[in-house]
Amino acid sequence: MARSYGDRCGVARALDLVGERWALLVVRELLLGPKRFTDLRAGLPQVGPDVLSQRLRELEAAGLVRKRSLDPPAPARVYELTERGAQLEPVILELGRFGSVAPFPEGDATFGPDALALALKTLYTPGGAPTQVALRLGGQDFRAGDDGAALTLERGSAEDPDASIEAEPGPLAAVLWHGAGLEGVTITGDRRAAKRFLKRFPLPA
Repeated sequence: MARSYGDRCGVARALDLVGERWALLVVRELLLGPKRFTDLRAGLPQVGPDVLSQRLRELEAAGLVRKRSLDPPAPARVYELTERGAQLEPVILELGRFGSVAPFPEGDATFGPDALALALKTLYTPGGAPTQVALRLGGQDFRAGDDGAALTLERGSAEDPDASIEAEPGPLAAVLWHGAGLEGVTITGDRRAAKRFLKRFPLPA
């Protein structure tokens, strides 16, 4: 059982549910769709399996995460957010926006596909022509729809996109926010649409 702050404030009661180390990052990994335990481990390589299992049990007990069995031909157990768990998305996006200008951790810090995808949702700036983009980040597929006013982004393949962008999360982050060239990024389809899409995610001032 997670420890309680013993405080009746709504902030404290929320932290009773998701304030333990790794809990919010587990939610982050599930915001874009269900994942198997092994996929969660791949997205959170710094957390041990016992700790991850404990956090998942706590989030299940809190009604934020549930387990589900996939239908054949790929019978597997996956974890997914409940409706209440999905309500944490704006909280996590605002935390991401707040942290986007914070110093980087020392050493060879990880930056997984889901973290990069959610960074796009965090930093999206409306404007421009509608664009449909297929993203392949670290071998994982995402589909992004920019209608000029809002960004939709979810796990899975895109049908008939304007452009496809494939890269490892680190090199693509370097293009987006550190002035790197496109050498480590593969673009197919409408290159102008892809470049227009990549300009929609500036860092906060």
